[in-house]
Amino acid sequence: MSLQFAISVTQLNHYYGQDALRKQVLFDINLQVDRGEIVIMTGPSGSGKTTLLTLMGGLRSPQEGSLKILGQELLDSIPDQMTLIRRNIGYIFQAHNLLNFLTVYQNVEMALELHDVTAEEADRRIREVLDSVGLSHRLDYYPSDLSGGQKQRVAIARALVGQPKIILADEPTAALDKKSGRDVVEIMEKLAKQQGCTILLVTHDNRILDLADRIIYMEDGVLMPRAA
Repeated sequence: MSLQFAISVTQLNHYYGQDALRKQVLFDINLQVDRGEIVIMTGPSGSGKTTLLTLMGGLRSPQEGSLKILGQELLDSIPDQMTLIRRNIGYIFQAHNLLNFLTVYQNVEMALELHDVTAEEADRRIREVLDSVGLSHRLDYYPSDLSGGQKQRVAIARALVGQPKIILADEPTAALDKKSGRDVVEIMEKLAKQQGCTILLVTHDNRILDLADRIIYMEDGVLMPRAA
């Protein structure tokens, strides 16, 4: 049944620490995200949003409950299965995480290293996605030569060049001004819709909430079906 969902979470609990220091940070999370849906998750800092995002992205291992990405169960998955799942996911973080010693082109190219594409296909994809984010004239620039908004556009291009089925974005507009922030999310939305991609975006930015198909709210490790 979960094959119809891009993301399916059922009775998910998560803990940090061990023994007497063990602390529960996610409580009975239940969430289904349709393929192609754009969902924004809001809530106070420290409420568990990033923890949930990293679990969905295969960056942490689930401990209790069920977490299925594109129909594949992550709980008790072996490393090879996790690697295959991660290939279908693009990540965009608050810190753009670009490598300063690589050009814009090379930063995006790195995302294709795990994908089985020819050099010609890789070059076509890189140029197309950088053109889509308005940076075709910055291929040979280094991150130090770019504005904050441009760096985040490179991060979007890097996330999308592998044509992932899911985009997970953690506070992608936090370091940007109002116009740059909205531009970045609108580009993400447009490209994702073109590729039929699902987006789950964590944000405190109320200026972009209208771009979502649905808004969910997390507080103290508990997920609500609507924003508070």
